Amino acid sequence: MRSQRVFMTGGTGYLGSRLIPLLLERGYPVALLLRPGSTADVPRGAQVVTGNPLDAASVEEHLRPGDIVVQLVGVPKPAPWKGAQFRAVDRLSGLASMEAARKVGASHFLYVSVAHPAPIMQNYIAVRRECEAQLRASGLPATILRPWYILGPGHWWPLALQPLYRLMERLPSMKESAERLGLVTIQQMLLTIVWAVEHPPDRIRIIDVPTIRRLGVDLS
Repeated sequence: MRSQRVFMTGGTGYLGSRLIPLLLERGYPVALLLRPGSTADVPRGAQVVTGNPLDAASVEEHLRPGDIVVQLVGVPKPAPWKGAQFRAVDRLSGLASMEAARKVGASHFLYVSVAHPAPIMQNYIAVRRECEAQLRASGLPATILRPWYILGPGHWWPLALQPLYRLMERLPSMKESAERLGLVTIQQMLLTIVWAVEHPPDRIRIIDVPTIRRLGVDLS
């Protein structure tokens, strides 16, 4: 059993529910913050604590100095018309976790942001950029992951865009955008997060789509 605990918000969602077993297999104690009355299934071996992920004081109550914080709370299935939800959920949960982690003295903060700039999803990007800025200001050692779209169960439709991506990657004027806004698999994301947990940075570290793809291959 490793000594450092991973404290996770949003751990019952698309990424978190798959990430927890991987961390437990590697010997990390995992504490999962759930809202009161939640009936979500939790992987065996994870500790459950009850609190409000949108409130910094509630998050801080359960954090310990030296925790690794993984912030995954977010609106399911992001779409351009969900701007108000992004501000009410993604923004508040991100800022609350960062403030709590700063006050307690977390050792490492992992935040799943989004690739930018991009031609769509401006409200979503604005919230993530604000949280990135707050994370930089906090002084916490942090990893910011910037995927664009994560392929996985129930999320396969963008595979139809792969011929377009291949064409864009061959054009010098579009190559950088095609790579930055490329598709990654959920397995690549999970392995990258595990790698980030096991290789904490001294300051702020950005992991973009090309790096997520590389780490997802290297660790598989």
